[in-house]
Amino acid sequence: MKKQAACLGLLIGGLAIAGDFSFITFDDPNEGTASGQGTTPIVRSHGVIDGYYADSSGVSHGFLRLRNGKFVTFDPANSEYTLPFGMNERGEIAGIYFDSNGPHGFLRRANGESIAIDVPGAAGTYAANINSEGAVGGDSYDSNNVSHAYIRSPSGKITVFSAPGAGTGQGQGTQTGFIDCINDEGSMTGYFNDSNNVFHGYVRSRNGTFATFDPPGSTGTFSAGIDDEGRVTGYYFDSSGIGHGFVREANGRIISFDVPGNSNGQGTFPGYINPDRGVIVGQYVDAAGVNHGFLRTRDGRIITYAVQGAGTGNGQGVVPNSIDEDGEITGVVVDPNNVLHGFTSASE
Repeated sequence: MKKQAACLGLLIGGLAIAGDFSFITFDDPNEGTASGQGTTPIVRSHGVIDGYYADSSGVSHGFLRLRNGKFVTFDPANSEYTLPFGMNERGEIAGIYFDSNGPHGFLRRANGESIAIDVPGAAGTYAANINSEGAVGGDSYDSNNVSHAYIRSPSGKITVFSAPGAGTGQGQGTQTGFIDCINDEGSMTGYFNDSNNVFHGYVRSRNGTFATFDPPGSTGTFSAGIDDEGRVTGYYFDSSGIGHGFVREANGRIISFDVPGNSNGQGTFPGYINPDRGVIVGQYVDAAGVNHGFLRTRDGRIITYAVQGAGTGNGQGVVPNSIDEDGEITGVVVDPNNVLHGFTSASE
């Protein structure tokens, strides 16, 4: 385990962070070390991190990194490939596993019990989001390869839905984003592609009403997260294929943003919004295809940062995945050999 101190020294959107900010890199002891293998942390909550690692055979397994630095490996029953994603403050995890019949969602309780999630009649089911009540959000696809989103209540009831305007052809339909696309109010966000295969964003409220949206100039919109006030973040592509970040306020107002100094790069890609504070983390990609981390505060300030060990080639670098209730950032470092390593931050 290695540490790197970076003087960010700020209060982030009301989160209790000040002084030096240090990044800790870590690896699951069971990970493979070939190109494309390694450790992928997803969410940190109260010091515990969930994620997955690829072993030396390229098979993915779930892990928990406990506060003391120890690792716990887990796989749902019959899983041949496990991908945990969202985790709530109770330690419940939503994710995906694959068996011989294809993909299934799963809910892992804090006691280690795993419950399979399969949308009735679907050819395959994905789960990726969970709120503090234990409601799970995800999507599935039918026998015609059309996607439909769903929400699973804490009691296990599954409600399937499609956004207005979603296409019904092969490869079209409605999807959710990953990790934090359901908030504690029961609202969900995601994206859909229409009959012309153009992607748009949507928000579905708890009562089933929809709002669809696109930032001005968008040729394709992808929601990535929603906070508890209904604020949505994500990214969109312009007519030149450049990615831009956005925040959609609960009243529908959309603010576009880009990381300063990257005007010649490939774009800005938010990936997560803190549920309580509206702080956003993500990556921006430079002209060479290298990923770099950024943080955007609620008032619009953007802070960039590096993590030791990151490669500088195409597809390498820093990919933040989440920011927790204490303002600690967690994500992936891709090294010069294309091996993945986990990182997280700790105030000192």
